[in-house]
Amino acid sequence: MKNTSGKIIRVFAIVVMAMTAAMNILGGAGTSCAAFFTKNYPPYWILIKPVDYRWLYQTFVFTTIAIGIAGIAVTVGLIRGGKHAYRNAIIVLGIGTVLNAIHYFTSLSVIGKAAPANVVFYINVLTLIVFLLLLIPGLRAKVDFTEGGKDADKTTGGGLAAMVSGAVILSTPMWVGASHIYMGSNWVDVLALPIYIFGTILILGGIALLARGVWLTQDQKIVKVEVRAH
Repeated sequence: MKNTSGKIIRVFAIVVMAMTAAMNILGGAGTSCAAFFTKNYPPYWILIKPVDYRWLYQTFVFTTIAIGIAGIAVTVGLIRGGKHAYRNAIIVLGIGTVLNAIHYFTSLSVIGKAAPANVVFYINVLTLIVFLLLLIPGLRAKVDFTEGGKDADKTTGGGLAAMVSGAVILSTPMWVGASHIYMGSNWVDVLALPIYIFGTILILGGIALLARGVWLTQDQKIVKVEVRAH
């Protein structure tokens, strides 16, 4: 990267992209209860009568998860750097924003509430705004996603992205729980095992990557000192 501020902005953009990808996957997975097991959840019976909306919500499940997976691929691309990395991020965020907007406003119209689809929608919008702001000439000159940066920078960015994604996943019961409690039963518990497993793996993986980034940084400093000594 061209300077320290550019590195910081680049890492921040990568982290929010990773967080958005995680939110999309969670949003799609969370919608599966209403979409495929509607009859088991009385508050969602409205999706069956008088009009059957299950096909639409099943579509939301597959497309939102697909956008989340695409977001992961884009995050990896941003970390590695590439000619189309930034463009791909804008495309995925644009599609994700439109898709989640449809989900959000459909839920408001049909069910009368949209949590947590509203949260996923807002995060997609905010991340899209962050990436569009990077088009501002002053910021564009500092942040270049066509370059991958040094190994230490890549590892640090990847580590932070993994940790934030893991934290988002592990905190799901806190920011989704209130809207998914019915007659004392928390529906989030249905996905508790995968939430804790994948969230923990990402957190630990992120810590490992950050540790490697620190080691690479120190190793680079030692090499520079040795070169100067000679």
